[in-house]
Amino acid sequence: MQEEFLELFSLLTQVKPAQAAIKIIVLHSRYNDSRRHNLNTLPQPSTANHTRTANLTCTPPSVTVPRHYNAAYDLLQRHTQRASKAAFIDSVTGHTLTYGHLSAQSYQFANALRALGFAPESRVLLCALDTTEWPVAFLGCLLAGVVPVAVNTLLTTKDFDFMLRDSRAQGLIVSHALLPAFDSLIGQIDTLKTVIVCGVPADNNSSNTAQQLQGKYAFETVVYAQAATQLVADTCSDDAAFWLYSSGSTGAPKGTVHLHSHLIQTAQLYGQGVLGIQEHDVVYSAAKFFFAYGLGNSLTFPLAVGATAVLLHSRPTPADVFSVLQKYQPSIFYGVPTLYAALLADTARPAKAALHLRVCTSAGEALPADIGKRWSAEYGCEVLDGIGSTEMLHIFLSNRPGHVRYGTTGQAVPGYTLKIINDDGQECKAGEIGELQVSGPTSAIMYWNNRAKTKATFAGEWTRSGDKYTVDADGYYTYSGRTDDMLKVGGIYVSPFEVEASLMTHTAVLEAAVIGVADSDGLTKPKAYVVLKSGHSATVDALQAHVKSQLA
Repeated sequence: MQEEFLELFSLLTQVKPAQAAIKIIVLHSRYNDSRRHNLNTLPQPSTANHTRTANLTCTPPSVTVPRHYNAAYDLLQRHTQRASKAAFIDSVTGHTLTYGHLSAQSYQFANALRALGFAPESRVLLCALDTTEWPVAFLGCLLAGVVPVAVNTLLTTKDFDFMLRDSRAQGLIVSHALLPAFDSLIGQIDTLKTVIVCGVPADNNSSNTAQQLQGKYAFETVVYAQAATQLVADTCSDDAAFWLYSSGSTGAPKGTVHLHSHLIQTAQLYGQGVLGIQEHDVVYSAAKFFFAYGLGNSLTFPLAVGATAVLLHSRPTPADVFSVLQKYQPSIFYGVPTLYAALLADTARPAKAALHLRVCTSAGEALPADIGKRWSAEYGCEVLDGIGSTEMLHIFLSNRPGHVRYGTTGQAVPGYTLKIINDDGQECKAGEIGELQVSGPTSAIMYWNNRAKTKATFAGEWTRSGDKYTVDADGYYTYSGRTDDMLKVGGIYVSPFEVEASLMTHTAVLEAAVIGVADSDGLTKPKAYVVLKSGHSATVDALQAHVKSQLA
């Protein structure tokens, strides 16, 4: 997963009146408690759905998902005894969504989708900030058999145009703050029939609200008008449940299709099997819901055990991250290497005693050993570096608590099988560089409308990661770079990441990036770009000598 944290779009305007042919529904960010249902008298499901069983003590772990299965039902039905417990806390507004209200609102949203004419297997684009509406919308879609297509909120109108047309989404669920990016698209795409807007502040005066929304439907009118009757779509474990669009770094973004059975398996195999998440945990993920990493971190894992997730919809700056860690005292923090480096470089960072961390994770790019060691020394908890992908839904290779080897990505997550393949298609020996391939139960079934790339990535039981790795005799894997980033210098593969990791150990360096540049003879040479820490200096000669002292 190559995940970036960029600036959010600015606050946005209303949908133009001329676009009134599109149904516009507004979800308010704060709900009228008087319209909520009595959680003790909610009807029971009228559609019998089964839940998974798991045995994590056997080798390999066994997760059995029945044929007749709905992922949202499985995640929601297990919380009848903790209805009053916080499932999600919005760290910006302070709004808490309990497990009881999460369940009720998810079923209401599912029923609203049915009332609006969304049939099972129809698709909706979900482009929303990390507020409590996001899990309600996502789970409500799954309950109705509707397929949510979760997309990066930081993309451009051009990207959204492609995704709406590529997915043929009949609906759009979008945060009010992101709506301007869609203004020019609404009413111009034939398949897009309904737009649902979240995050519009409610007005205590209903007539003023109606005027503000120019006659558009309010959340209470459309969603709370629906009963919380627990109707569940007749889905099976192999039905398409949701899509995530993968990075467009190698062309147009690719719609990655995942099944109902995939979510719970990531929660069992990694969330519980490696991370050890438990009901009493409070978690915070810097990665947002729309990332595969963030979806597991903040939704699947905590809902699987009844934990609480803290949400931050704004950009995760060091100040805001430390504010969340201090105010809400998460026991699990999910980060990325660049963020850990920025947190450690923050001169205003709190002391260890101010936090309540039990374990941390890192993904998105390989974690330099020096950053992991410094974080552990400062905050007294390990960082479990791992790798996952949009295609595999979450982490399949990771360090484990008590067995961390910084500088490596750890060992295969139980339930997944790994191999390293060389340029000739043969499996590599220990210490040899090759492409990492993974086999496991959460692999996506295809890239939508992209047969060629589907065939190139998904090869039977195996999924190509596009990452270069070596493995040692103990089964620990070490990252060497992306397949398309590896440099061949003098006939020998050079790992840009290895050089970057070396530079990062210099006391003056905050960030480093290494690329290949052709010299005057047309031969490839590695070239490094560095960002120095504030108040520090270093010469080119000093940095080169530092790298040479560490690498062969």
